[in-house]
Amino acid sequence: MDGKGQYKALCETEGEQIPLFLQYWWMETVCHGKRWEVAFAYDRQGNIAAAMPYLIGSKWGLRYVLQPQLTQYSGPWFRPESDRQECTRQLVEHFKRLRLALFNQNFAPTVEDLSGWKGYDSDTRITYRIEDISDPEQVFSHFDKRHRQRQIRHCEGMLHPVELSAADFADFHTRYWQSRGERDLLSQEFMTRVINAALKREQGLLLGLADESDILRGARFVAYDSRCAYALLSALNPEGHPGGTSPLLFWHIIRQLSARTSSFDFEGSMVPSIAYSYSLYGAQPTTYYQLSRCPNPLLRALIKKKL
Repeated sequence: MDGKGQYKALCETEGEQIPLFLQYWWMETVCHGKRWEVAFAYDRQGNIAAAMPYLIGSKWGLRYVLQPQLTQYSGPWFRPESDRQECTRQLVEHFKRLRLALFNQNFAPTVEDLSGWKGYDSDTRITYRIEDISDPEQVFSHFDKRHRQRQIRHCEGMLHPVELSAADFADFHTRYWQSRGERDLLSQEFMTRVINAALKREQGLLLGLADESDILRGARFVAYDSRCAYALLSALNPEGHPGGTSPLLFWHIIRQLSARTSSFDFEGSMVPSIAYSYSLYGAQPTTYYQLSRCPNPLLRALIKKKL
């Protein structure tokens, strides 16, 4: 059995002990048409003690490991009883053997100790989370009264939830970004594939809000496991939408997911205005780390210049 076959079996055995973005099905979906592999670490008995799936590619003869699209966190998964230092040593050795020109990964907030990743640069990143959504009314009570609560109550009589297909959402998403004079970074085929895969596994929620004329005014896609839901994609009608459309979407989604998952992740951001917006939902800043390594100084300078 090859490495990916081993990993598929591991995910089937461990179930939701392995987080959403590290699941075999997720990697197969977001890396469709690309190459992805798995780094393993083993205990003294030869059993898998840790694993780390990753997207790998090459250009101009240079190999790289990058974050897959629509995947907030990658990084390692450890068995609870594993020796993390030893596992990390084995994982680092795996990537060293690949002789990568570039490595860039976002590690989940649960990975706090980076001491074993010597030679890698770490950048502290912030996302915003509501840690407990089991009681929606309690969650709502922490929404800012002057802004979020008022917006939601104002829009509740104007907009109603509607179902829409993944393909319709993808088209809506593309038109939204075009209206802003920007190119959608995600293809419609990619969005449709990811949404349908998550919905099929009952690990996704796609929700739209329409007005009294059944015109779609806003929509959002959320993927989740039993630990956390992640707000991955959203779009608003470029021809107009009530000011509280986005808050009302969040409120409907949190209510629907309150019995299916524990937390809600707003997916960033480091942009002050967006961070402030999420804080109005009572969401708290949560730290995670972005690890990178680029041994070639010329390539490193080129990347920095491009960024």
